[in-house]
Amino acid sequence: MKSILNAEVDNLMEKNKMEKRFLKGLLIGNLLILLPVLFRKPPIKDWIFVYLYNAVTNGLIDMLLTSYKVIRYPVRFLPNLFNIHILFDFLIYPTFTVCYNQLTKKDKPFVVLYKLILFTIPFLFIEIWAERKTKLIKWKKGWKWYHTYFSIILKSLLTRSIIEALRKMKFLR
Repeated sequence: MKSILNAEVDNLMEKNKMEKRFLKGLLIGNLLILLPVLFRKPPIKDWIFVYLYNAVTNGLIDMLLTSYKVIRYPVRFLPNLFNIHILFDFLIYPTFTVCYNQLTKKDKPFVVLYKLILFTIPFLFIEIWAERKTKLIKWKKGWKWYHTYFSIILKSLLTRSIIEALRKMKFLR
């Protein structure tokens, strides 16, 4: 009995190591992508605004969802400081949003939506995998994959609309 319990604990610890390595790989990969993406195409201040707006609002939304125990992140960076997924909220998703805004800067609304739907599908599959096979994320209180998918689409469209409105008002010039 004791050896079975020890084997189960060892298996759990090894799985957590794999998940932490996965997070570290995402961190390194995203950092390698971030600087060229932010400073690749002018206007740089637009992309910095998009990045910061997205990061701040992601953190606030995730704090709300985790405080109401809708989503949990059992394995995450800095677990003693944050209940939220800081890697996704402050790095991965804001970087994605900057790339998406750069790629759709001159597109018509239908193309903007079409590209967004296509671009968010990989996030969806990664989150479904992470929820089912790892301890990186756990959905609670009826949260499902489609809540995440449509939330990312709506949040990305809102960010895109705000940056477009600010450009039209010449606020960011």
